[in-house]
Amino acid sequence: MSTPDTEYQGAPASRPLELVFAVVALAFTSGYLFLSTQIPLRREAAPGQIDARFWPLVIGVTGVVVAIALLAVAVTRPAPTREDLERIQPGGYLRVIATLVITGAFIALWSLGSVILFGYRVEVFPVAAALLMAALMLLYGHRRWLSLIIYSASVTAFVYVVFGMLLRIPL
Repeated sequence: MSTPDTEYQGAPASRPLELVFAVVALAFTSGYLFLSTQIPLRREAAPGQIDARFWPLVIGVTGVVVAIALLAVAVTRPAPTREDLERIQPGGYLRVIATLVITGAFIALWSLGSVILFGYRVEVFPVAAALLMAALMLLYGHRRWLSLIIYSASVTAFVYVVFGMLLRIPL
């Protein structure tokens, strides 16, 4: 018979995991910061004005500072305990890979922009976004068809109306 203490065992502390995460975060945010300096400007901003590079630079610098702090903590302190985290469940890796494949397919479909079907121009984003939501919900265990359809359609409609129609961001 098991006791409540032995029933659950959290993931073990891992210093290499902390170091790898901090180094990857630093590399990613450094790349982001570099790319944000390469944003082409249609016209230079007047002194004291904000141009198109301002917020990406702020986010990039903040990300690099946080990543350096993570790296410093990972190097100087012992790895934190992770007993509050569950161990990797069976099928966890498969779900992560399937999520990446589904997301890649969504990006590939979205990059089409629009297609001509039966003589009509059809925007791809709403269809691709609804399929993305439905596929991810199915992958992570949602099985009720009515709520699957309603949730996917309503989230897609919300994103399309807010970003595509109100803010006029080309989707």
